[in-house]
Amino acid sequence: MSATIYSNSQFTDSPYGLKLQRTYTTSASVTDIPAGINRVYAIVIGGGGAGGSDTTGGTGGGGAGGYSAGWTYVSNSVTVGTGGTGTSTNAPGTSGGSSIYGMVMAGGGSGGWSSFRDYGGGAGGAITASINSGAVSYTGAPTGTISYASSGSNQSTTAGAGVSTGAGGGPTTVTGTQTGGTGGRGLICGGGGSAGTAGTGTGGAGGTGDFYAGGTGSSGTGITFGGGGGGAGYTGAGANASANNGGNGGSGGGGGGGASTAGTAGSGGNGVVFLYY
Repeated sequence: MSATIYSNSQFTDSPYGLKLQRTYTTSASVTDIPAGINRVYAIVIGGGGAGGSDTTGGTGGGGAGGYSAGWTYVSNSVTVGTGGTGTSTNAPGTSGGSSIYGMVMAGGGSGGWSSFRDYGGGAGGAITASINSGAVSYTGAPTGTISYASSGSNQSTTAGAGVSTGAGGGPTTVTGTQTGGTGGRGLICGGGGSAGTAGTGTGGAGGTGDFYAGGTGSSGTGITFGGGGGGAGYTGAGANASANNGGNGGSGGGGGGGASTAGTAGSGGNGVVFLYY
């Protein structure tokens, strides 16, 4: 028998006794918190990393943006990290930007690797992740295979689970049947790795989150297939890959899918900040 807390209509992610008052999807000035409110509870999510891209072969997907939550003093500005932008150049994906409100901060997910070092990007924590290693969380929780912010996987394996998760890697072999790695499962998820091959290539799926699904990878014979799916974000689903192009990460920090041979990588989802009081 299985059960999920999300099927219970009485369950809520809102901090007890508080109400969601403000949602920010872009950086802004904060001037409308009522006088007398000196502290708020903030949930802060960084931008997702973009997938890698390459002229030949598979690449890694982008890691998920970090997740941080806690009490903070009232600040007059909020920074919301943008997702890394996917490109078609032979280069690792760009990392997502950090999100900050007051003293609560979350880093961006790392971009995916390319050029035959095809690890998926690591998930963000309190700071932006490095290329295949997750970052330590806001609370000090460690990184690793199963952790608060998991590392990206290498080659065609699935990234570890976590609150924010790393991305799947892409196979370096360019002949025969190849499959990209799957993004890790968690609250905010990394993208899938791509598979660029003259044979049958299947891109890895983006990681499926607690609230939204990851995108599917593309499959077919020849180098125009094998893009990786986008990872699920905190506020939106990851996009499916199309041909050799990676799917975009879901809004709220999802990682972009890797591009296979000469495709365009998926962009990471933008971060988000919620304020409760």
